[in-house]
Amino acid sequence: MNDIFPLQELTSRWDRCKRLLHQYVPQAKGLLLFSRLNIYYFSGSFASGVFWLPLDGEPILFCRRGVERVKIESPLNHIYPFNSYREIETTLNDLCFPLPELVAAEMNGLSWALSKSLTKHLPGKQFIPADKIIGMCRAKKSELELDILREAGAKHSKCLTKLLPQLLYSGISELEISHKISELFFSEGHGGILRMENYGEEVFQGHISVGDSANYPSVFNGPVGLRGVHPATPYMGSAEVKWTDGKPLIIDNGFTLAGYITDKTQVYWLNDKDNMPVKAIGAHNFCIDLQSQIAERLRPGTLPSEIWSHCLEKVGRSEWGDGFMGWGNNKVFFVGHGIGLAIDEYPVLAQGFDFPLEEGMTLAIEPKIGIPGFGMVGVENTFEVTTEGGKCLTGDNYDIITI
Repeated sequence: MNDIFPLQELTSRWDRCKRLLHQYVPQAKGLLLFSRLNIYYFSGSFASGVFWLPLDGEPILFCRRGVERVKIESPLNHIYPFNSYREIETTLNDLCFPLPELVAAEMNGLSWALSKSLTKHLPGKQFIPADKIIGMCRAKKSELELDILREAGAKHSKCLTKLLPQLLYSGISELEISHKISELFFSEGHGGILRMENYGEEVFQGHISVGDSANYPSVFNGPVGLRGVHPATPYMGSAEVKWTDGKPLIIDNGFTLAGYITDKTQVYWLNDKDNMPVKAIGAHNFCIDLQSQIAERLRPGTLPSEIWSHCLEKVGRSEWGDGFMGWGNNKVFFVGHGIGLAIDEYPVLAQGFDFPLEEGMTLAIEPKIGIPGFGMVGVENTFEVTTEGGKCLTGDNYDIITI
């Protein structure tokens, strides 16, 4: 796998972003980016600084530090060191690329303090939000990105469905399971970092929940609850919670390869599935069927909000309404989300997302049901949007795995 993005790949990203800017915010003559993740997406280097993408002319990257490394990794022609936002306008003027009066900006990429510093040193400039434009740009994956995600999905599936079951046993703790998953993932090339974009959200490796731990009050914007390692580290799993007969084990985590992430959830059960409550089996099968219906709709032109409405209609005619997408206050109001360089990308399968899906988008589809006093069942897999419907990238084993 090539570690360096070819210039052609980056050029296609710049062009797509420019088209979206021209379509949705035509008054802006360019885009300023600040977050390392978006700078990486548009430059090929995980740089700290500011990226300027003008509608006309070549992009320019200003680096706070590490400019030597950035020049090794990025094919950009214009890469400059800087120490203060006041240098941006001066440099652009010297290059005869003056900053326009109206600028689209990644507003989620700066803290309040840094944004005040930026506006102080760029007086007279007006900034309008462009985070949705950036999200829409990144949502449609290139063939290069899809190849990485397909490989990540295959490795993810292998770890959770083929390798991990051999290492599970009665009495193992949630935290011990997370350690075994880490060893397996790293042996398969996992990059070690799961990135999130929503402000304040973070995760490490994923969620490992035994029994009713999956309904434990959660601070994470997802349906699976967990006790976690410690209040300061509410991730992975608890050393105090052991997996024993009569309790489901649900693992919801991500696998990162070359920066790109797949998301998958797998449920496990000790001993015969015949010993599992009929209600739990019924709930899990409902989720598998709903995932299939969603996948059928993952075609270019479908509105994400329509998929969410379809799910609500199906759930409303079932017995699973109370536990669908989380029990109690853990309930979330979406059934899937875009995924790529971050877990929580555009679009979301939820109300209000009314821009149509495009071929090449990738989404994690995650219908789950919380059952009080028992735990959680359900599925999650990463799908690619195609003209024939969603193509699963994380394997075809959706059933509960018995140990």
